[in-house]
Amino acid sequence: MKDVLEEIVAWKRIEVEEQKKALPPRQLHAMVEGLLAEGPAPKSMSESLTASPHGIIAEFKRKSPSKGWIHPNVEPEQVVPLYAQSGATALSILTDERYFGGRLEYISRLASPSSPLPPILRKDFIIDEYQLFQARQAGADAVLLIAADLTLPECRTLARTAHELGLEVLLEMHSEAELDYAELDVDMLGINNRNLGTFHTDVANSFRMADRLPADRVRVSESGISQPQTIGLLREAGFRGFLIGETFMREADPGKALKRFIEGLL
Repeated sequence: MKDVLEEIVAWKRIEVEEQKKALPPRQLHAMVEGLLAEGPAPKSMSESLTASPHGIIAEFKRKSPSKGWIHPNVEPEQVVPLYAQSGATALSILTDERYFGGRLEYISRLASPSSPLPPILRKDFIIDEYQLFQARQAGADAVLLIAADLTLPECRTLARTAHELGLEVLLEMHSEAELDYAELDVDMLGINNRNLGTFHTDVANSFRMADRLPADRVRVSESGISQPQTIGLLREAGFRGFLIGETFMREADPGKALKRFIEGLL
């Protein structure tokens, strides 16, 4: 079976090099230095999840490699503010364009110093520190690092750089083979219920991994969550964040779908 993750990461390396030509790292770094000196501090996603009674991270996702187009004609301004109004604890914005129909500009279009939105996660396949600077410049509050994309030293270095930029880190793992990554200095530990190589999804993966995670980290279960009762079971297993995208994005009104989901938790 074709390894989709390997294909995506190979393309991402090409894409990042092209982006560096359009905006050289030195210029991007200078822009971010200005933000660090004078801009507002990013919001804490980990604190928001810890304090929330439900911890739902609502995702804006237009497309996926396994499902194709999910909601092709919708713009983030039509969905994300409604997610916030409906009670999302945090927001996940897909910024990969080729495989997920996203764009980095979606974050910059939504984020502002006076934004009432909850913390925003840049969800992408981050393999270069350049992408961290992009995230900070765009207005993200946190970034996703995926263990399957990175060696342990690479992940450690990227996490350190993210923190230097004021960004929190959600570190995603899928299997027991990646548990060494859980010891890194990150803010949240995610268990992806979707295998990124085959895109097979099974929420039982979070339950299998729960007891193997450090107790002092904020735990996030990602993908495959479609029923409110699953949230209750995952919370009992120690999870405090629940990343949900397709369940909402397949609806005509994702914001209303989120509201109904939260009401089902009560």
